[in-house]
Amino acid sequence: MKRGRPTHSPIRQNIIEILFYLKKGYGYQIAKIYNEIFPTVTQRSIYYHLRKGVQLKEIVVHTIEQEEGNFSWGTIVEKIYYSIGENAQPRGEKRVEVFCKQFNRSGNRLTRLVGKFRKSK
Repeated sequence: MKRGRPTHSPIRQNIIEILFYLKKGYGYQIAKIYNEIFPTVTQRSIYYHLRKGVQLKEIVVHTIEQEEGNFSWGTIVEKIYYSIGENAQPRGEKRVEVFCKQFNRSGNRLTRLVGKFRKSK
């Protein structure tokens, strides 16, 4: 029997499901989608599982982009885009597929889509 904590996590598996249908996404976007589909978790937990997924090669860093704007903390924000890695085993969960299809059709406008998705639940 193995010692220590198990490497499998339901939260990370759900993140992999989201990335499987999105193809790529950044942390905040993934957290918002996650909390609409699954029971609510903190952003900190999402970011932890993204980093852990990168270590386990279930998730890979796709690109790192800097976006300029007028933010409360400054003028530049760094977005790390993730996609699924070689060790990922997506199961093809139906509710994630439905949400991501609507998300892609809405032109990636998360705010409008969330309202529509909540009404259809």
